[in-house]
Amino acid sequence: MIGALFGLARPLIHKLDAEQAHRLTIAALSAAPPLRPAADPPSLAVEAFGLRFANPVGLAAGFDKHAEAVDGALGLGFGFVEVGGVTPLPQPGNPRPRVFRLPEDEAVINRYGLNSDGMEAVAARLQARRKKSGIVGVNLGANKDSVDRSADYAVLAGRLAPLADFLTVNVSSPNTPGLRDLQAEDALDDLIARTLAARDEAAAGGKPTPVLIKIAPDLSMAELDGMVAVARRRKVDGMIVSNTTIARPDSLRSTSKAETGGLSGKPLFSASTRILAETFLRVERQFPLIGVGGIDSAQTAFAKIRAGASLLQFYSAMVFKGPRLVGEVKRGLDMQMRKAGLPRLDALVGRDAEAVARGEAL
Repeated sequence: MIGALFGLARPLIHKLDAEQAHRLTIAALSAAPPLRPAADPPSLAVEAFGLRFANPVGLAAGFDKHAEAVDGALGLGFGFVEVGGVTPLPQPGNPRPRVFRLPEDEAVINRYGLNSDGMEAVAARLQARRKKSGIVGVNLGANKDSVDRSADYAVLAGRLAPLADFLTVNVSSPNTPGLRDLQAEDALDDLIARTLAARDEAAAGGKPTPVLIKIAPDLSMAELDGMVAVARRRKVDGMIVSNTTIARPDSLRSTSKAETGGLSGKPLFSASTRILAETFLRVERQFPLIGVGGIDSAQTAFAKIRAGASLLQFYSAMVFKGPRLVGEVKRGLDMQMRKAGLPRLDALVGRDAEAVARGEAL
């Protein structure tokens, strides 16, 4: 039903400024009673980070930046939702316009710059829904004018760990000047050590909240080696591969392709899936990976799993295909499992990783 409504409304929605349309969608999901999606088939269940996901399809960070529509988003059938990025102090982000549709390419360019209501506002919203079901992660970012960005992540972890099912250390947004410098091995090692210490202190002897690292698709293999080394040495719980890209593939046709910012959507699929496979090979199953970037069908979702993803996230594809995509991906994955005669998706995670890393399977 909601997919059909989106189909009817899409021409009107796409006449609006992209950010205005986004805000309207968040307001609608927040105000409407959450839907009750059908139960997922057992074949789609995933165990990762000490959590049990009813299905592997997640909503990527950047959609519900301020944790305003968590239950509405879960009601669309997602197995989990990641809110944020959240910064310690409120900040407006970059001037508008700062998000652009590329309809000919089924892509989006954004340069939001981590606009955030701030840690306390998000904490209050998460606290208000603590007794409700659904897995909710929080994407952590640093304030643009912070003098100690590593400290920002530690502060966020200490405050939000008790309210989240997992935390994501986002050092890969291209829209905050200098933020990606934190991906360098020494800087990341210090940041992760401080974040984990704050997370552990917040746990007060109980089970600590899983911490993941989100990386860029634009890393060199040497840079990736360093990040994975830190992740393994510090025993993080997982990695998210990948964020948006600053690259502009030659295939782009839209007139908005020259806008600065991070590119997401269909053109990101190949690059993000290849670095996912490279990461999987380096991690050597020490922890699970979440695959993000260019997922717009059950086929692309399945390719991410075979490249090394235990879980998936998307967001940009819904701008063009609407919320029906969630159900389509889940049904397609279940069908693939039936065809393969396998009871769980886990058996296929990383099966094509070596071929994808060589550039042979995309």
